[in-house]
Amino acid sequence: MTNPRPPVLVALFALGVAIPAQAHHSAAMFDAGKNVTVSGTVREFQWTSPHCFIQLVAADPENAGEWSIEMGAPIELTRLGWKKTALHPGDKATIVIHPLKDGGKGGRFVSGVGATGAPLVVTR
Repeated sequence: MTNPRPPVLVALFALGVAIPAQAHHSAAMFDAGKNVTVSGTVREFQWTSPHCFIQLVAADPENAGEWSIEMGAPIELTRLGWKKTALHPGDKATIVIHPLKDGGKGGRFVSGVGATGAPLVVTR
């Protein structure tokens, strides 16, 4: 008679590994081959897991409207020198993003500068 436990343990292990992996989405929605520069006013800086976001209101005719800019996780940003107090509503910023492939007003943060021209993040 065979022991049924090894297949059950293997199945439980596989399930345990798959669940965390499923929780993280890919960056396939962003066009990594293209950069768009958006200048505007910060409406909100969301310091949240699993990803932080900058809500930026752009007034220039080409990019007018509110942009949702996705960033890394708080721990990743902290390692790059960010703090949850780095941006405040009303701050001016110019941000380079990899835009959404569907043309929506959003993208993945690449780099940025504040009103003084100082970098918003230390680049890798």
